[in-house]
Amino acid sequence: MPTFFIIIIALYLLGNLYIFTWGKNTLKAQSTGVKVLLSIIFWGCALSFFSNFLLRDVAMPDFLAHTMQDIGNGWLVFTLYMVILLGICDLLRLFHIRVRGAFYLATGLTLSLLGYGYYNYQHPDIKVINIVINKPSDNEEKQLKVVAVSDIHLGYGTDKDMLQKYVKLINDQKPDLILIGGDLIDNSVVPLYSEQMHEELSRLNAPYGIYMVPGNHEYISGITESKAFVQTTPIVFLQDSIVTLPNGIQIAGRDDRHNKNRKPIEELIHTTNPTKPVLLLDHQPYELDKTASTNVDLQFSGHTHRGQIWPINLVTDHLFELSYGYKQIKNTHFYVSSGLSLWGPPFRIGTDSELVVFNITFK
Repeated sequence: MPTFFIIIIALYLLGNLYIFTWGKNTLKAQSTGVKVLLSIIFWGCALSFFSNFLLRDVAMPDFLAHTMQDIGNGWLVFTLYMVILLGICDLLRLFHIRVRGAFYLATGLTLSLLGYGYYNYQHPDIKVINIVINKPSDNEEKQLKVVAVSDIHLGYGTDKDMLQKYVKLINDQKPDLILIGGDLIDNSVVPLYSEQMHEELSRLNAPYGIYMVPGNHEYISGITESKAFVQTTPIVFLQDSIVTLPNGIQIAGRDDRHNKNRKPIEELIHTTNPTKPVLLLDHQPYELDKTASTNVDLQFSGHTHRGQIWPINLVTDHLFELSYGYKQIKNTHFYVSSGLSLWGPPFRIGTDSELVVFNITFK
């Protein structure tokens, strides 16, 4: 894993050097003062991603923290699309086709894409999934409305104002039960306390309660600190544990793969009642066949973000058996969400943010 991150960082820096060289050649007629100023701005933006990570646990004014976060993370996507577009221009040069004003054109197209991606991110979809589970509940009602979300990534990127919109969106569905499939927290609990985000989370409302499992980012933020924050809210934190609702429905919450000592799925599910419905929260959608061999009726996962932006979604489709959407294996229904919010760059290009509503019918 460290080697992977070293490669990604090297590619990111090389990509910025490539863009900088293009810009330098395009702006060579400008005065030295202008070129120096633009160089400082360029590399300040390019390197701000690293400073954001290093300062993630440092308390600072909200405006400054959010600004640094948006610039640093946004520059990742700016770099990706600028490299792609300028690379196409260089490829065309090989065939003696020159694009006039290529650098300005690439910059304009990239900024337009980012504008669209930001708007798309700000308007999540509501996906409605109707599922029949061939097991009875203990109550007379045969229907259960479950709102499931994942990858909210609360922090300097997804702030309290955004959380307020999400809470309203969730409550507007009038759910019987709310499930959170991990990565509620981004990289640190510091901004969650400074913005008092527990106040908004405490407004979530569902008669059967709110349950979540840790994702890899709860571990990045510090699993002990993450659990302590969640305990200030009405959310029940499940970590290799199971709860049974008053209607007999069992919710199994699996610890994240970040914990190498988490229980095997067979061991966790072995303690459930096989005659009653079992809903499983497992942040990362791996080894679906193993889950399908147990008596789990529905597994909800997140983590993949569906790649978040094109063409990264092509990578996640290759890495995961199910990187997004619905699939049934044997008697188990699986759903992998693209996430209500996102990590890092505030853009959705070729993918959507979403809230999932499960209308479950019991036999």
